[in-house]
Amino acid sequence: MNIHLQILARYDTLSPMLTAQVKTKIISKAATHDGDTGSPEVQITLFSEEIERLAKHLKKHLKDNSSRRGLLKIVAKRKRMLDYLKRENPERHSKLAKHLGLRA
Repeated sequence: MNIHLQILARYDTLSPMLTAQVKTKIISKAATHDGDTGSPEVQITLFSEEIERLAKHLKKHLKDNSSRRGLLKIVAKRKRMLDYLKRENPERHSKLAKHLGLRA
């Protein structure tokens, strides 16, 4: 295998960003109907996956304050979206929180 391909393959597995394929899988699992990409459930699930990946990255790279700031911003976005969902539809909120393992 070419050295450049090896580097790219290694980078893809270590990257804290979500790839298009991963996002597609997450959206298909969390979608409430066909073609759903913007419902609160989908957005919160994507935020949760991004939070997990950034947290794993930050355990290895303790001094990466740019990523830490990004993580805090995503956590705040997810919190606002969860608050909105709880206010608008408590049943969907509790179902999603249970599915993701979040506190209700």
